[in-house]
Amino acid sequence: MPIHNIYVLLQMITIIKGKAIKPIMKKSLIILTLLFTAVNFVSAQAEIKFDVLSKNVGNFKEADAVQTAVYSFTNVGNQPLVIQQATASCGCTVPEYTKAPIAPGEKGQIKVTYNGKGKFPGHFKKTVTVRTNGKVEMTRLYIEGEME
Repeated sequence: MPIHNIYVLLQMITIIKGKAIKPIMKKSLIILTLLFTAVNFVSAQAEIKFDVLSKNVGNFKEADAVQTAVYSFTNVGNQPLVIQQATASCGCTVPEYTKAPIAPGEKGQIKVTYNGKGKFPGHFKKTVTVRTNGKVEMTRLYIEGEME
């Protein structure tokens, strides 16, 4: 509730009572109104919910070293969700994501590409750290597999 509305509310109470509001009562009303506004502000947030956090691309040949995994998510909050950053644990893994805000209830995707060319064969597990404006600010995604 804007401060102007609080002032109008206090003026109306003064008129109804026909006398001035005691300073303690006035302060109490202002504090309660600010507290109510703060609670509403805190509860109004974006919130990202991924379908899965880890994907296994399975076994693949070194000749087919580029593998991709797509992570779907939904904004289950009540404010637009913005992915501020998605960073990989190494240069062989590249995340791609939309820069546009995702409206409440809408879905989005993060595409992660692993390039094993020039890497040693064997098992790998890479991390992508996703930062948002949401209730949970940081989420880790994992891509793993076995290059033969």
